[in-house]
Amino acid sequence: MVWDVLEEMRIRSLGVIDDAVVELSPGFTAVTGETGAGKTMVVTSLGLLLGGRADPALVRIGAASAVVEGRISLPPGAPAALRASEAGADLDEGALLVTRTVSAEGRSRAHLGGRSVPVGLLAELADELVAVHGQTDQQGLLKPARQRGALDRYAGDAVSGPLAAYGEVYRRLRAVTGELTEITTRARERAQEADLLRFGLAEVEAVAPRAGEDVELAAEAERLGHAEALASAAALAHTALVGNPEDPESVDATTLVGGAGRALEAVRAHDPALAALADRMGEISILLSDVAGELAGYADHLDADPLRLAAVEERRAALTQLTRKYGESVDAVLAWAEESAGRLGELDGDDDRLGELTEERDRLRDELSVLAQRLTDARTEAAARFAEAVTAELASLAMPHARVSFAIRQTETSEEGAGIEVGGRRVVYGPAGADEVELLLAPHPGAPPRPIAKGASGGELSRVMLAVEVVFAGVDPVPTYLFDEVDAGVGGKAAVEIGRRLAKLARTAQVVVVTHLPQVAAFADRQLLVEKTHDGKVTSSGVTVLEGEERVRELSRMLAGQEDSETARAHAEELLSTARADG
Repeated sequence: MVWDVLEEMRIRSLGVIDDAVVELSPGFTAVTGETGAGKTMVVTSLGLLLGGRADPALVRIGAASAVVEGRISLPPGAPAALRASEAGADLDEGALLVTRTVSAEGRSRAHLGGRSVPVGLLAELADELVAVHGQTDQQGLLKPARQRGALDRYAGDAVSGPLAAYGEVYRRLRAVTGELTEITTRARERAQEADLLRFGLAEVEAVAPRAGEDVELAAEAERLGHAEALASAAALAHTALVGNPEDPESVDATTLVGGAGRALEAVRAHDPALAALADRMGEISILLSDVAGELAGYADHLDADPLRLAAVEERRAALTQLTRKYGESVDAVLAWAEESAGRLGELDGDDDRLGELTEERDRLRDELSVLAQRLTDARTEAAARFAEAVTAELASLAMPHARVSFAIRQTETSEEGAGIEVGGRRVVYGPAGADEVELLLAPHPGAPPRPIAKGASGGELSRVMLAVEVVFAGVDPVPTYLFDEVDAGVGGKAAVEIGRRLAKLARTAQVVVVTHLPQVAAFADRQLLVEKTHDGKVTSSGVTVLEGEERVRELSRMLAGQEDSETARAHAEELLSTARADG
């Protein structure tokens, strides 16, 4: 079987790691080493590659930045490969190169296949590639919301379909309820707003302005206010052009231009240049006659009526009262009136709107009740199968008498107008339905089922977590699983069983485990040792693949704290022999 595989990581200036390469196998890789040697930096590095939060405190003291580079092999057509290609990334002979850089100042950059990409894209790809589990994830499993999410993930389409429909109706119901609340709680404010709008619209309607009227009236007032000066100027200009009929000796522009034109006409045949000037002089004579005629007409039609001026100023004053309140110009006032009329229609229609919204709210609640019941039924059915599968896995993890079950319940409410009907009761509901889901564990016969937060020890919780992930692997697998200290609090036979189960999981996926237990490490296809040098650094020679005698020595150290203990060596060889026999 071909699956996506994280082939190697190069880590530089991250925590205690100066510069090291971590080579991973397609199957089960165990990462071991002394406490504080930097094993968890492997998990941290992978977290950065997968879009995790960039913490500048991770950068090694004295370094400008920390860099993690990863190489992931992807089969053709893999969803992660297609998504990376959409982002412009290039695959190198079927492998995707991922780089994450974190500066000491906290800046973070991500590159995918040689192309700079948003960090969020790495997190998006992570959902397709890797499931990471550590102590914080175990604590997360204690939260009921996470337990409900785990059950929904296991149930698959049976829950995801109704949940999507439920979410859509839930969001619409929230919007409708919010609008209803807004209308009812702000009734007085809305009534006051409506009264102000009616008053303003009545003022505008009483004046009845026309578009652009203020500009027209301003121009007319300017003319009327200077009528005498305008008439005098027009008369003087007209006299200058055509002369004064009462003064035969006066000289006017028309006569002078006419004389000049006739002089040029008399000799135009002798020079084309002068002929052109004669033509232009003729045009000037015509233009002067036209202007003189218009000046005569202007004076005849100039309105100097003081009553009209008073009427114009009165109208302008009325318009000014509107522009002071509702807009900078008459056009702005008309726009305000149009918008306010629409708003007033909304406010006056509140009673009708209240009825419509109330009817829609009740209908949506009925829909939500049906969908919530479907979710409860689907979760109940899936919970029985999930619990049975996890219980079977726990039997393989040295907990043969443990029983896992789910409690699915709802909280009733008597609050007026709250809740939805589920199973004949009015219950509290939320964005994921009305169900409260809790994972229960009975560790031995006769023990009552208790929430795993109260009924499981650290070692039992680690095994429950592993059992849950193994069950998920059968219905919703990911290519790579990374477990950080998932065997915490476990020892003896239980540790051997965890190692055996991880090895089984590695038959269909890549499994990377950071562990301190030799019983787990012995089952790995490849064991990596993380060691610090004397100056406290992990260098390129500090992460080594253990084989043969070196692996026996490391397992001996993990067993007894002494690499050369004959008893420990014998036990280590026995562990390896047992693991190989199981394989």
